[in-house]
Amino acid sequence: MKIAVKYAGLQIESDGSVGGHDAGATLVRRLLRVFPGAELIAPHVHRYPDFDVLPLEMVDAEDTVVINMDVIDSTDAWMKLKANAEQPKLMNFMWWNWTRHDSTVELAALSLACALFPTFANSERTAKAVHEYVRRWTVQPLAERARISWVNLGIRLEHVQPRHEPDRPVVLYPAIYMSERKQPQQFIDVVTKVAKRVPIQVQARLTEPHLVSPLAMTLSRNKWAWVGPLTPSRQQYWEALASTTAFLATASEETYGLEYIEALLAGAVGVLPDREWARALVPEAYPFFYRTLVEAESMLLRAVTDTAACRAEMDRAAGGSLVEWLGQRHSDDAFETSIFDHVQRWFGQ
Repeated sequence: MKIAVKYAGLQIESDGSVGGHDAGATLVRRLLRVFPGAELIAPHVHRYPDFDVLPLEMVDAEDTVVINMDVIDSTDAWMKLKANAEQPKLMNFMWWNWTRHDSTVELAALSLACALFPTFANSERTAKAVHEYVRRWTVQPLAERARISWVNLGIRLEHVQPRHEPDRPVVLYPAIYMSERKQPQQFIDVVTKVAKRVPIQVQARLTEPHLVSPLAMTLSRNKWAWVGPLTPSRQQYWEALASTTAFLATASEETYGLEYIEALLAGAVGVLPDREWARALVPEAYPFFYRTLVEAESMLLRAVTDTAACRAEMDRAAGGSLVEWLGQRHSDDAFETSIFDHVQRWFGQ
């Protein structure tokens, strides 16, 4: 049984590697580690040292499981595979937030895809959302037969670098987009007030389109803020995290929250909104949840002026070590084992 991965945002670099810093590109690379020799779906045929690229219509549909990261077009993808196989093998990989879709057509298409084909989700929250949408937007016979499972994506713990404390506290904008869901204006409002009280450096590393967004330009005008492109490599990304003092999360919704877990593992003090998605990431007694922006300002101020004490509180909340607590619950070993086992369970002979 072979594997093919379908992702509309696929980028192939000149050296034959999967390019991109976004979550989708990272997940494609992780799937290639789990399934060595997997094919990638793209409009044109090309052979690279580590994988082949080919159109969906050319996939050996009789003996290949297609992992569809786009999901919304799974029904159409299955029909194309059906032209070359009696029983095409296709599964959904739900790794992004449903709130990016708000039209009836999109929500119905996603729900139908998740009802018809096995669905693997990136977190328990995403799986619950899939169950709810399938129940709400499809008919009962389909909803009852839906196969939905999940595991936390996790990270590769070996990426974490030794800490290097900066001369001036560094506050990270913990996202690569300044989209509405991330609520960047709230971030700017809070860090502006903190910067008036203590010397800090705010850092925001954004994708190219968001570098020139109005809010990014607003933030960059402050002498205490640095707004720039994404780091060229994962190594440099983790080195930058190792010098990050704190971050302020303002997102209204997340399916998982990989950026926050990475920053916490690197030793940053995380100031989080008191929302369900954030509480799912950390121990129940985690001390830095805010309900108002006034509370967020107070917590962030303390994070950059009494950092060691804040880290000690985070460790106590985890029963000894927050890094160990996160490592046990957010290791990518669990993800890789689980998605491999589910492919075998759903499609194995």
